[in-house]
Amino acid sequence: MPEQSSPLDLAEGDPFGPHNLPYGVFSTPDHPEDRRVGVRIGNHVLDAGAAAHALGSPYAQLLAQPDLTALLSAGRTAWRDVRRALTAWVTVPAHRADIEPLLHPVDAVTLHLPYAVADYVDFYASENHATNVGKIFRPNAEALTPNWKHLPIGYHGRSGTVVVSGTDVVRPSGQRKAPTDPAPVFGPSVKLDIEAEVGFVVGVGSEQGRPVPLGGFRDHVFGLCLLNDWSARDIQAWEYVPLGPFLGKSFATSVSAWVTPLEALEAARIAPPARDFPLLPYLEDAGEEEAGGLDLRISVAINGQVVAEPPFATMYWTAAQMLAQMTVNGASLRTGDLYGSGTVSGAEPGQRGSLLELTWNGSEPLDLPDGKRTFLEDGDTVTMTAWAPGPDGTRVGLGEVTGRIVPAS
Repeated sequence: MPEQSSPLDLAEGDPFGPHNLPYGVFSTPDHPEDRRVGVRIGNHVLDAGAAAHALGSPYAQLLAQPDLTALLSAGRTAWRDVRRALTAWVTVPAHRADIEPLLHPVDAVTLHLPYAVADYVDFYASENHATNVGKIFRPNAEALTPNWKHLPIGYHGRSGTVVVSGTDVVRPSGQRKAPTDPAPVFGPSVKLDIEAEVGFVVGVGSEQGRPVPLGGFRDHVFGLCLLNDWSARDIQAWEYVPLGPFLGKSFATSVSAWVTPLEALEAARIAPPARDFPLLPYLEDAGEEEAGGLDLRISVAINGQVVAEPPFATMYWTAAQMLAQMTVNGASLRTGDLYGSGTVSGAEPGQRGSLLELTWNGSEPLDLPDGKRTFLEDGDTVTMTAWAPGPDGTRVGLGEVTGRIVPAS
């Protein structure tokens, strides 16, 4: 009888190999209320708390939790040491007898929001996206506003409506008024959109009144995830003058179920973009070793058809600069804070991370196998995936974030 292979015997180049090990929270069908910290390895999830207990690890208390909060707040040294331990558990042959019974197929578990979202902030950090939006809505003016290249622009969102990948998105209703309409009307959004983003998860909080400098980025940010900031463009256009995004954004923000630790992305680090002029000192990242960009390759599909491949490497503002801007006024960080990059868009038409740009506000519909699209229709499923360069030519998979549009309630 042939010997069965182990779930730990992964195919060469598996994007969820030991070089990755993203964290999530899962439950099993036999214990649906028992949420546990898991680590993805290939197509399986390792019960991290149970593994720590079985191997007598000093990290058992951090990992035997219903979510990632304890690990997030433990700090950078603990993050490094736990990651080293996990790597050994899934690679050292002597541990297999203890580890293999604690592996669950990914498609046999339920994945949950992996941490309690404290505050949610969304930025506007892609020059290509901001330029496209400016050309669409201000065709006779400068595409970028005068402040755009001086500071990362952002807004405070609604943390309570951040949902895990796979959660249905109910089409939002609100006021809308087209330029030619005599008065506003109320009803379901007819310009429901996506925003392909990267989200950054804060681990260690900060004291109110003490800004976090660029060099403090890796002491506070644990890792990243994919993020889709669903947007009702018609509601947004009518409400946002003069303050900014409100109901057009706050109905749902989807995040992937996996949080990739920054340590898994060392090979994806790149230099920050060239600037047109020196930045103010608290944002100046020339020579800041810990504050560079990241080479992440995102793919966006609607009903299985890829419509865009936005490159995160083109982002003008880095995650460290966003964090510095978010705290420069003395605002504190809390464990579980989430901040998004804003829509990721590249220079080419096929690299635009929103339907607003891909269809040029509906004037250039997309041709999909199931019909044309300007904005999302009920029943549409949007799936975003991504990968980053890993060590020795590998790829680091960033999981996926998916959501299906259901009719307004």
